[in-house]
Amino acid sequence: MPRQLGELEDAVMTRVWQWNRPVTVREVLEDLQQERSIAYTTVMTVMDNLHQKGWVRREVDGRAYRYTAVSTRAAYSAALMNEAWSQSDNPAAALVAFFGMMSAEQHDALRDAMRIVLPTLPEGSVPVAGEDVGEGAGEGTGEGAGGGSGEGTEAADDAEPDAGR
Repeated sequence: MPRQLGELEDAVMTRVWQWNRPVTVREVLEDLQQERSIAYTTVMTVMDNLHQKGWVRREVDGRAYRYTAVSTRAAYSAALMNEAWSQSDNPAAALVAFFGMMSAEQHDALRDAMRIVLPTLPEGSVPVAGEDVGEGAGEGTGEGAGGGSGEGTEAADDAEPDAGR
């Protein structure tokens, strides 16, 4: 399961995902330097760490490496959500709390995603609205479902892999 990226790792991966092509340390460095002062060796170390963690692959290009993302940001976000959800002692409550934090736009994205996924699931594996979901499925789901800022998930924004990135 993926570990959440650190701030600098995320800044580097954001560029790799956005550019959607093999990139060099120098290219990432020059872009990062528009926002902050950072050393070449720092970016090189971060990119090597990302390679060691399996987030990017690299190919030799002359005396440098060119790095490419192994998966999309949407896949990364989904894996993080799955990891967090699988660690819950009450997955239904965790989902209800998560849904309670979502913005209206995120709810719309979730509905769109469900329309895509539902036809591919085996019949009867997902209850239809108003259908009895069985005993115990909703126990404890009300806790923590209230407020939320609507911030925090990019999966809705990245629903289409490689869309223009």
